[in-house]
Amino acid sequence: MKEVTTIEEIRKKIDAIDQQLLDLLNQRMDLVQEVGRIKKTSNATIYRPEREREIIERLSNLNEGKLNQQAIEAIFLEIFAVSRNIELPERVAYLGPEGSFTHQAAEARFGAMSEYMSLRNIQSVFEAVLSERVRYGIVPIENNQQGIVGETMSQLSTSDVNIVAEVPMPIHFSFASQNENINEIQKVYSKDIAFRQCSKFIKEYIGSDVHMIPVESTSKAAMLASTDNTAAVICSHIAAKMYNLPILFANIQDSPDNYTRFLILSRSYRNARSDNDKTTILARISDKPGSLVTFLQKFHEAGVNFTKIESYPAKDGKKFKYWFFIEFDGHLDDPVIGKVMQENSEQIKWLGSYPKLC
Repeated sequence: MKEVTTIEEIRKKIDAIDQQLLDLLNQRMDLVQEVGRIKKTSNATIYRPEREREIIERLSNLNEGKLNQQAIEAIFLEIFAVSRNIELPERVAYLGPEGSFTHQAAEARFGAMSEYMSLRNIQSVFEAVLSERVRYGIVPIENNQQGIVGETMSQLSTSDVNIVAEVPMPIHFSFASQNENINEIQKVYSKDIAFRQCSKFIKEYIGSDVHMIPVESTSKAAMLASTDNTAAVICSHIAAKMYNLPILFANIQDSPDNYTRFLILSRSYRNARSDNDKTTILARISDKPGSLVTFLQKFHEAGVNFTKIESYPAKDGKKFKYWFFIEFDGHLDDPVIGKVMQENSEQIKWLGSYPKLC
């Protein structure tokens, strides 16, 4: 006769496994703490994205259970974040305020335990990194619907910082208000780019007499809407939750595939090679006819695969001069790439080589 297993019996087994997990995690943290002591004596960096990527890929390849790669990544990224704080807590600056999408991206990589510094604009994040008030800074670089973030590009061209890693993140907007009757809404607060990314919802659901009021961040917008019964906000679900705003509509962005890519920055930082890297550079090309073609041809002949090239005004003098924001597969330490970079060093500002995530 088949033995009947009760929920209570299953829960006891789960409790026993949880205890084993806790014991193993504490053993891992003991080893991590020892690594931190060694790194501290040599002033080595704690955050190694290529090492974390290597661990996740190795575990995914070994996995024979029900967890998929996304689940493994989510679990271990949080373990890595806790581990880094045990090794050596490091301060992280981000484009704030608290609850912004950049804050979410920062916590996705550095965890809830890190020490964070919320700054009001992108320039301040760069200055905090340059002055070494923080070890890392995180800023948005591009949205797949709206394109490059101009202020970040401007700072990359003039600041001596390096890209440590990239963080792609889906962007979901919510429409929240203290007032449950959308017909009584008189104004909507949000950031300008959020209005653009939710234009279809605004057109279909919000009357033409409602005032759209842009502010510096969606978190600030949520704060303003939280004290006004005639106001609503377009913001993240986290910002709505922070200010106790009921969400009337979720996922109101125009595109279901709305992603923003964030960059983690540091000063004088260089990743080791991994099996799947990308390199980001800025190239200052002469305005002589054919200069751009000649420059690109050198990389083509070296077999370098370009994944992105976009021009950006250099803002230098009266003439129209441009930086070219270029990304390609590979690492600066790859012999072929190192050679072609060296041959064109006068035209290139190397920003970073780091594990490729998007």
